[in-house]
Amino acid sequence: MKKVLFATTALIATAGMAAAEVRISGYGRFGVDYNDGADAGLAGLGDYPGGRGPSRGNDTAVNGVSSTTITSRLRLQFDMSTETDGGVALGGRFRAQANSGNNVAGGAAFNGARFFASYGGFTLMVGNILGAIENTTGLYLETKSAGTGVDGSNFVSLVTNVNNEYFDWDAYSSGGAGANGVEVLYSSGAFNGHISYSQRNVAPGGYYGLVAGETQHSRVGANVSYTFGNWTGALGFQDSTALFEDKVLVTLQGDLGQYGVRMAYADNDGINKWGLYGNMDIGAASNLLVWVTDEEAVSAADVVAGRGDNRDAVAGSNQEEGTSYGIHYSYDLGGGASFEAGYREASNGNTTVQAGVFFSF
Repeated sequence: MKKVLFATTALIATAGMAAAEVRISGYGRFGVDYNDGADAGLAGLGDYPGGRGPSRGNDTAVNGVSSTTITSRLRLQFDMSTETDGGVALGGRFRAQANSGNNVAGGAAFNGARFFASYGGFTLMVGNILGAIENTTGLYLETKSAGTGVDGSNFVSLVTNVNNEYFDWDAYSSGGAGANGVEVLYSSGAFNGHISYSQRNVAPGGYYGLVAGETQHSRVGANVSYTFGNWTGALGFQDSTALFEDKVLVTLQGDLGQYGVRMAYADNDGINKWGLYGNMDIGAASNLLVWVTDEEAVSAADVVAGRGDNRDAVAGSNQEEGTSYGIHYSYDLGGGASFEAGYREASNGNTTVQAGVFFSF
């Protein structure tokens, strides 16, 4: 069982290539999701990005959604590559994905393509880019969903998700055009670096957090990581033209044989969030992971400036200030399949319990 999830996704499309190669891969997951803790007026706020944060839970009497539903996803991934006579690898990737669940509409969609050119330790990517914050080593949980349970349980475990400002950074989109940016990755021995940039034109007021009257939203991101022995440290950064999207991310993770440990911290434009994570192998086929995060309160000045309010003692707040925690269990069934289960309690009182099967192909 892997206890440390290194940020290798950016290099999958550039590793071990042969000329004019087309590959299809993917995964499926399905399971039962219990999502509770709904309050009148706060239930079903909506999932990212439209609702800017996680649902407060479901209750048939409050928002018409049962607390217990089925969650599922099927993903097909297409990778195309070739190599020039000069040794430059060229290629692209796109996905087809179908989802269902509490806060995700059913149906299937293709995403925007990402293209790359790679030579030596350098890789240039354009289009539906990965994003530097998204690809920072040590951001996500070391699970098949990269979060808690079968579908990630709203990814409250990420220190970069705060105050209903969820996934406010560039990332490879599985169901849309994506950031449509450009990025450069470099790898040499124990060192990895990543710089990304995106820009999009939007209608005035057409993007959450964009200053009134502005029509251009851009982000600059960077990360670096270094592995020393069994430990990897990483630093991520984002600067955005939208309000409250600037971020600094620091992670440190270690592979200690049977055990894995990780620490993470993010300054989310003034809201600090800390995370502690640990997992252990149980026998040859099982892994148990536990985590806890703590989100600090938003400043009163930011609330006056239009930012959402996460403070517990304030009426109308989203109540996300404070401690969240979770536990995840995985059992390897062989053949690329595993049983996944998780429990998560968010700081806003939302509880999720999930169990199901994941298989890759």
